[in-house]
Amino acid sequence: MPGFSLWIYGVFMRLAQPLLRRKLRKRAQAEPLYGQFIEERFGYYKQNACHDWIWIHAVSLGETRTAAILLQGLRQAIPDMKLLLTHGTATGREEGLKLLQAGDVQVWQAWDSPEAVERFLTAFKPRIGLLLETEVWPQLIHSAQEKRIPVMLINARMSEKSFRQAQRWPSLIKPAFAGLSAVFAQAPDDAMRLKSLGASVKGVFGNLKFDAKPDASQVAMGRAWREQFNAPVVMLASSREGEESLWLAAWQTFTKQHPEVQIHWLIVPRHPQRVSEVESLITSSGLRVSRRSTWGQEAGLSTSHLNEAAKDGAVILLGDSLGEMALYYSLADAALLGGSFEKLGGQNLIEAAACACPIVMGPHTFNFAEASQAAESAGAAQRASDMAAALKLVVDTVQNRPLQKQKSVNALQFAQQHGGATQHTVQAVLSQLQASQHSIKD
Repeated sequence: MPGFSLWIYGVFMRLAQPLLRRKLRKRAQAEPLYGQFIEERFGYYKQNACHDWIWIHAVSLGETRTAAILLQGLRQAIPDMKLLLTHGTATGREEGLKLLQAGDVQVWQAWDSPEAVERFLTAFKPRIGLLLETEVWPQLIHSAQEKRIPVMLINARMSEKSFRQAQRWPSLIKPAFAGLSAVFAQAPDDAMRLKSLGASVKGVFGNLKFDAKPDASQVAMGRAWREQFNAPVVMLASSREGEESLWLAAWQTFTKQHPEVQIHWLIVPRHPQRVSEVESLITSSGLRVSRRSTWGQEAGLSTSHLNEAAKDGAVILLGDSLGEMALYYSLADAALLGGSFEKLGGQNLIEAAACACPIVMGPHTFNFAEASQAAESAGAAQRASDMAAALKLVVDTVQNRPLQKQKSVNALQFAQQHGGATQHTVQAVLSQLQASQHSIKD
């Protein structure tokens, strides 16, 4: 029988379902995918179940890109595997489409109410569940345990902030983490916090993202474009709400103090639905914008839009495409790390390092603390106290070509020296599948 805390939680999740429907309708106005397949959120699926699924839950865009790395290893080890891929966000689901093969199924993850979770697990009966990074839902774990479905948390991270939040309701959270079949953490600090929450941490494998290889054609295109610019290109990468305003104010102040400095700026918002908002912010300040979608697909400067931007620092490049971060990082001489200048925990810097792009971070990197600290120690990244200090650091870096080249080398070496998590994770999944099969036979 579920405990009292889980019962209370279940009541709350039932009562919150109308609020979820309202939220989805509202978000669908900007991102139509939120308005599609809504009943899947409540456990109603049209797909024919085969009851032999390897289930991966990748809640959003970053987790889905991580899932792509894991999937490559899993498909090599299990060539006939049937993938059940679930998401919570529109960007995650859109990116996940690229990962599907014939026979795979992609659906929204069920809302964590008892009935929705029951319908989900009954419909698909997965052989195993692989939750990426942080997605531990109490009802889901409880119901999977009852049905003897092993669920693993892989590439797991637990920031100090998330740890404090989890401790607020230990009678609900600790059984959820204890109910996981196994946890494989990114870093020792993550493992320590997860163990404190009751998780069975069976390995510290590092970050799967280190095993990602940037798209070679994007890297080549970005580098070819960069050669055409008459001044260094600096990127504000995966920027979050409020950070573009911080950047704009700091840059306007900087240029008044240092009018001789020439820099081309590339802004890539973390969420594509914010691109128009960011464009309005930039143009309202008197600057012009050149969107990536107007540049064409050739490695040379084939359009007048990009030709103009390459010669005029008052034209701000704006990344309005998904799945092209390798191109953007390869175009940039250095980048400011989005999510780290507001109290948002930072964004993944590993892809930047793999593209040999030096990073300047703000003060808030708690979601990627281990990777950020390691990158800083390796000379692949620098840390600044605020946006103004970050601008000075990044300008000093890109204007000193020997320094920029050295930091570029440091970044690439940092990315190359931390691989191997995928191989360890795939082996752990295979071991769990084998153990589960023996358990069923017994």
